[in-house]
Amino acid sequence: MLASLSIRNLALVETLDWGLPSGFVAITGETGSGKSIILGALKLVLGERADKSLIRTGADQCSVEAVFHLEDTRKVDAVLAEQGVDPCSDGQLIIKRVFTASGSNRQFVNCSATPLSVLKNLGDSLVDLHGPHDHQSLLDAARQLELLDSFAGSHPAREKYTAAYRQLTRLQAEHAELSTSEASLERELDLLRHQVSEIEAAAFESEEEEALLSRYTVASNSRRLLEVSQRILQRLVEADDSLLAGLSEVQRAFRDLEKIDPQTAAMAQSHAEAVSALEDVAHALQQYTARLDLDGEQLAQLEERVSLLETLKRKYGPALADVLAFGENAATRLRKIESRGDELERLAREITAAQKEVGALGEKLTAARRKAAPKLAKDIQSQLHELGFKKSGFEITLHPTSAAQATGFETVEFLFAPNPGEPAKPLKAIASSGEISRVMLAVKTSLAAQDAIPLLVFDEIDANVGGEIAHAVAAKMRALGEGRQVLCITHLPQVAAAAAAQFVVSKNFTGGRTISDLVEVKDQLRVEEIARMLGGKSDSALAHAGTLLAGRK
Repeated sequence: MLASLSIRNLALVETLDWGLPSGFVAITGETGSGKSIILGALKLVLGERADKSLIRTGADQCSVEAVFHLEDTRKVDAVLAEQGVDPCSDGQLIIKRVFTASGSNRQFVNCSATPLSVLKNLGDSLVDLHGPHDHQSLLDAARQLELLDSFAGSHPAREKYTAAYRQLTRLQAEHAELSTSEASLERELDLLRHQVSEIEAAAFESEEEEALLSRYTVASNSRRLLEVSQRILQRLVEADDSLLAGLSEVQRAFRDLEKIDPQTAAMAQSHAEAVSALEDVAHALQQYTARLDLDGEQLAQLEERVSLLETLKRKYGPALADVLAFGENAATRLRKIESRGDELERLAREITAAQKEVGALGEKLTAARRKAAPKLAKDIQSQLHELGFKKSGFEITLHPTSAAQATGFETVEFLFAPNPGEPAKPLKAIASSGEISRVMLAVKTSLAAQDAIPLLVFDEIDANVGGEIAHAVAAKMRALGEGRQVLCITHLPQVAAAAAAQFVVSKNFTGGRTISDLVEVKDQLRVEEIARMLGGKSDSALAHAGTLLAGRK
C-alpha cells in the first residue's frame, strides 16, 4: 500500500504530509479545490515528466516523496538490483522526486539517485492509475493478453513457453550465422586464422606483463642505475674519506672508551651493528652492480616483446586477459566454421527438437487461453450488466499469428458492444470515457483475485453516471478495496460514502496566498461533506447522507 505521500511547493500545495489508510479511500472536494494536484504528485513519483511551471510561485524547488509498504518485495528488488540500488528494507520502498526552477531534475529510490526510467518501471508494478482519459494499460493488446493469462492462471506455462521460444531463436540465429555465403565464410576464416595464429605465436600469459615491464624498465635504465650505484659505493667504501673508513675510526675510539668505562659497551655495540649493516648494504650493492647488464641485444629483445604485447592489447585488449579471451573465442569460432557441416547438422537436430517443444508448450498455452477467454468475457459482461450496461455484449477473441512469437501463437483483443444490435468493437474504438471507465472497472473486478498490482487509483472514472449505477460503481470499488488499496477521486456521494475513509481537499486564502489542503473527515463532518456532494446541507440532504453512510456498515 501507499503508506504516505509528502508534497512540498507543488502548485497550490505548500506543505502536505498525508498518511494513508488501507482499503478503499475516497478523495472529495469542490471543483477546482486541488484534487488533481494530489493525483499529479503521485504521477510524478511514478515517473511522469516534471514541468517546472508546477513549482509553487515564489519557491525555488518542488519535491514529492512516496513511501510504499510491500508484503512481497522480490519483484521490486529485482528492478532495483539491475540499477545498483539498495533493496527494500522491512518491506518499505521510498521514492522521491525533486525538481527546481532552473530545470534540474533528480530522482531517488531508497535514498539512492536513479534515472527517471527506474521510477517508471517501479510504477508499472506498484500502481494502476485510471482517469477519464487514462486507460492505456487496458487498451494495450499486450496488457489484454497479460490479463487473460492471469485469469487463466497460465503464467507458469507462459514462462516455460517463452524460455523454449528464446532457446529456439538462439539456435536459429546460430544456424543462420553459420549458413552465410561461402565467400563471406572464407573471408572470416582467413581473418580468424590470422587472429588465432598471431595470439598463439606470442605465447604469453596474462601474468607476464608486470614482470616483463619491470625487467624492461631496469634494462632500459641500466646505464643510469650503474652510475648511481657506483656513486653510492664511492661514498660508502671506495673513496679515501668513505663513510665506512670514517666509521672504522669511530669504532676504534669506542673500543678505547669501553676499556676505560665498561658502561659504554652498549653504545659501542650499537655502533658496531650499524657499521655491520652498512657493510651489508655495500656488499649487496656491489653484487647488484655486477648483475646490471648493458647488453644491447638483450635490451632490444625486451623492447620487441613489450611492443608485441602492446600491439596485441591495441588490437584485441585492452588487457592481456582480454587478448587471451579473444583468442579463445576466435579459436572456438574457427573450429565451428571449419567443421560447419557437423555444426549445421547438430544445430538442425536441436532446432527440430526445440520447434517440437515450442509447439507443444504453445498449444498448451493456446488451449488454456481458449478455455479461459469465454469465462472471463462472461464474468466481465456480468459485471457490466450490474454497472448499467443491461444489454451489452463483451467478447474476447484470439487471433492466430502467422508465426510463433515470444508470447505464444496468438494475440488477444477485448471487444465491447455497449448497445444491443450493434457489433462488438475493440475497446480502443470506444469514444465515451464514461463507457470505457465502467468497462475498466468491470475488468478490474473480474480480475481482482489475479491482479498483483497493489494500488488502484481512479480519477473521476464515475463521471457521467448516477442513480443506481452510482451505487453499483460504489459497490465494485468497495469490493476491490477489500483486497488492495483503492484511491478514488470522486464527485459521486454514493461512491464517497462507500469508502472506508474519506479525505476532503479544500482551497483557502491565507496570508495573501491561495493554498490547497487535505484533511480526513469523520463522523458529523463526513455527513456534512456527503450532504454537500448531494447538493447542500439541508435537513433532507443531511438525512440522505446519513443513510448512505449507514448503508456501508
